[in-house]
Amino acid sequence: MWPDGKRAAAAFTFDFDAEEVWIGEDPANADRPGALSQGTYGAKVAVPQILALLRRHDLKATFFVPGRVAEQHGDRVREIIADGHEVGHHGYTHTSPANLDAAAEEDELVRALEILRGLGADPVGYRSPSWDFSKATLGLLEKHGFAYSSNLMDDLRPYRHEGKRLVELPIQWILDDAPHFWFDGRESWTRRISTPSEVREIWEAEFAGIRDLGGAFVLTMHPQIIGRPGRLPLLDGFIDHVRSHGDVWVTTCRELAGRVA
Repeated sequence: MWPDGKRAAAAFTFDFDAEEVWIGEDPANADRPGALSQGTYGAKVAVPQILALLRRHDLKATFFVPGRVAEQHGDRVREIIADGHEVGHHGYTHTSPANLDAAAEEDELVRALEILRGLGADPVGYRSPSWDFSKATLGLLEKHGFAYSSNLMDDLRPYRHEGKRLVELPIQWILDDAPHFWFDGRESWTRRISTPSEVREIWEAEFAGIRDLGGAFVLTMHPQIIGRPGRLPLLDGFIDHVRSHGDVWVTTCRELAGRVA
């Protein structure tokens, strides 16, 4: 499945949610400047740090961006594009398709496509803000010409949805930084924040297992989370770890999806 006799594949992806992750499904959070400032950090500080790190590694990643984030932080999206990274669709607002009727879901798809294309992106991939679908989602993605989705957790290798052109790039919560590091200061007071060394151990174990099975390792991160000073070295070192395995193809989600016949 992989090019040049590679044994497995890996993609580094970022959900650039900024303030929208708090506002999308609860507009009342727009009046919580303390909470929103966490997302502002992602756009203001973390994205430039992440882009600099990726440049040092000469690594192309995939950034999934909500349309409203692109409206508010267009310069950051342009910087992502200028560095040669893929930009994917992540809704217009950060609202689960499961909470929208078909017309509203299509409006979100179209609005965000127009905004991202207006900034110079060519989105062919879709990641739901919630990693969830409505009954209409797959049909809408087909209708609007998406090449792939990265939302489901039912496999270790990319596959084509039955009866559709659309390719699925499987993900998993264990390979997301949020379950390990998220702490919102209001609803999660009892949650424990993991250390970077603990998370690296978990990710390395999953990477080893997926590599052994010839799968695709799709890592999901959020700038406001992974982009903290104490966590950027985790990303830096983990990129080196993955790339030290010469039999692993490290690429973008768009390229991964293109390998599915």
